[in-house]
Amino acid sequence: MTKNKILALKYRPQEFKDLIGQEVMSQTITNAIKLGKTPNAYLLTGIRGVGKTTTARLIAKALNCQKNSDEKIKCSSEKFCPTCEEIINSNHIDVLEVNGSDKTGIDDVRELIENSKYSPTSAKYKIYIIDEVHMLSKQAFNGLLKTLEEPPPSLKFILATTEVRKIPVTILSRCQRFDLKRVSVDKLCNHLKNISVKENGKISDDAIRLISRTSEGSVRDAISLLDRALISQSISENNLIEETDVREMLGLADRSKIISLFKEVLNGNEKEALKYLRELINDGIDAKIFLNDILEVLYLFSRRINLGPIEKDMTISEAEVKMVDEYSKNIDMQDIGLFWQLTIKTIDDLRIVGNENLTLEMYIMQLVHLKNIETKKEIYDHNIENNSNLKQKSLVGENIKEENLETNLSTQVKNQLKNTDQIKKNPIKNLSPEISKTKIEITSFQGLIDQANKEKEVELKFDLERNVKLVSFNRGKIDISFNEKLNQNFIKNLTEKLLLWTGERWIISLSKNNDAKSVYEQNMEKKSSKLEEFKKSDLALQIKEAFPDARIVDIQEENND
Repeated sequence: MTKNKILALKYRPQEFKDLIGQEVMSQTITNAIKLGKTPNAYLLTGIRGVGKTTTARLIAKALNCQKNSDEKIKCSSEKFCPTCEEIINSNHIDVLEVNGSDKTGIDDVRELIENSKYSPTSAKYKIYIIDEVHMLSKQAFNGLLKTLEEPPPSLKFILATTEVRKIPVTILSRCQRFDLKRVSVDKLCNHLKNISVKENGKISDDAIRLISRTSEGSVRDAISLLDRALISQSISENNLIEETDVREMLGLADRSKIISLFKEVLNGNEKEALKYLRELINDGIDAKIFLNDILEVLYLFSRRINLGPIEKDMTISEAEVKMVDEYSKNIDMQDIGLFWQLTIKTIDDLRIVGNENLTLEMYIMQLVHLKNIETKKEIYDHNIENNSNLKQKSLVGENIKEENLETNLSTQVKNQLKNTDQIKKNPIKNLSPEISKTKIEITSFQGLIDQANKEKEVELKFDLERNVKLVSFNRGKIDISFNEKLNQNFIKNLTEKLLLWTGERWIISLSKNNDAKSVYEQNMEKKSSKLEEFKKSDLALQIKEAFPDARIVDIQEENND
C-alpha cells in the first residue's frame, strides 16, 4: 500500500518532530499535553499545505496515545499503539473528522453537539477535527458557541482554516490559536533532498531549489511537484532531472532569458526583445506567470541599486547575480517605478484582452519606448544647456517649437501609461461606401438609446438604460461608469454598432465616477418627484376625500395621438 501512495501522503509527518518549519508551535503543544493544560478547542490557521490537518491528527494522537496511561505500552514511529494506528488510518471511532464545506448548516452542528454528549468509547478524549471551519454558516457558528466554551471534560475540538478572517470573533476568543508559517526555501530544499534520496530519484540541486521557490512555502505543493518530476525521470532512469526540465514541466520561463530580454529593453533594441519574448511564448510560458517573473526581476534590480550586491540568496543563481550586476548600471529607480506600474496594469489588461500574446508584445514595445523617452529627454535637456545663449536671441516662432517639443515629450510619457480611460480627441474614421450611405448623427445619449430601440437592439438598449451611468457624452467619445450587471461584451457590441450606424469609430472609456446615475434611475427619480408633487395638488386632495382608502401609486401622461 505504502509503495503506491503519492509522496505527499507517504511522507506525511507522524510525529511532532517530523513537522518542518513549525518547531515553536510543536514544542508549545507537546509541553501543554505533558503538563495536562490542554485547551477546550484548538484553532490552526495558515496557507494550504503547511500541515494544519496533519497537526490536528498529531494532537489527537498525542492526547489519546495509550502510553500516556500505561508506560509499558511502547508507541514510536517504528510501531504505533493500536489507538494511534487507527487515528493514522482515519478509522478511530472517537476521533471524527468533519469537512466544514459539507456540514455547513445549523442542523449538522446540532447533530454534532448531540453526539458530543456521549463519552468516548475506547480513547481518553472524543475529538472533533473540523477542517475548513470558515465555511460554516453564521447560525452554525452560533450553535457551537456554548459547547466550545464549556464542553464535557472528555471532549476536544480542533478547528482548521485557511481564512481565519471569516471566523467570528466570538469563536476565536474561545480557541487557542496557532498560526502555521510558510516554510522557508532552505528547509524545503533539505526536505525534498531527503525524500529524493529515499526514493532513489536523480534530481539536481537547482531543480530542487526551483521547486521549493515555486511552491511558495507550501510543503504539500513542493512534495507534489517533486513527485511529478520523479515520475517523469522514472521513464528514463539514467537521466538527471535538471532545472530546465522542471521549468518545462511547470511552464515557467528561464529567469536568465527574462533578464536577457530586459537587457535588450534597456538598450532600446525592440527586435531582439521581441525575439526573446517569442522564444518564451514558444516554450509555453503563461502570460500571468511571465509578468510576475518580470516583477521579480524588477525587484532584483531595485535591490541591487539600493542595497548593493546580492549575496547568499538561494532564490537566484550566481550567473543571474552577475547579469543583474552588469545590467543594473543602465537603469535607475525612476525607470523601475514606471516599469513596475506598467507591468501591474498589463496584468489587469489580461482580463480584458482575449489575445495574451498580443498583450505581451505590446507590453514589451511600451517598455522599450518608455526607456527611449527618458533618453530623448536627457538629449533634449543637454541641447538646451549647450544652446542657452542662442535661445535668448531666438525668434518667437522658434520658442513656440521648443514649447511644442516639451509638450510632446510629456504627452508621450503619459500616453505610455494611460489606463482604460483613454483620451482621443480625433477618433479614427473608417468609412466604406455602404456605411456612408446610411450614416446618421448621434448627438446625445438619449439619441443613442432611441437608435438602439429603432434598430431593435433590445439587449443593448436595456444595458444603456439600466446598467450604464453616463459621465460625459461628446461626438466620438463616451465616458461611462457601470454596475456589476452589465453584459461583459457591452463595450465591444456598442463600438461595433456605433461604427455601423455613424460610420465612425467611437472611444468608450470607463470612469470611476460613483455619483452618476443610469437613465432608468433618473426616470424613476423624476417619476417619484412628480408623484410627490401631485399628492400635494388640489386634485389629489379631492380624490382622497372622495376615496379615503385609495392610494396614488402612479401617474401617467395622456397621449393625445
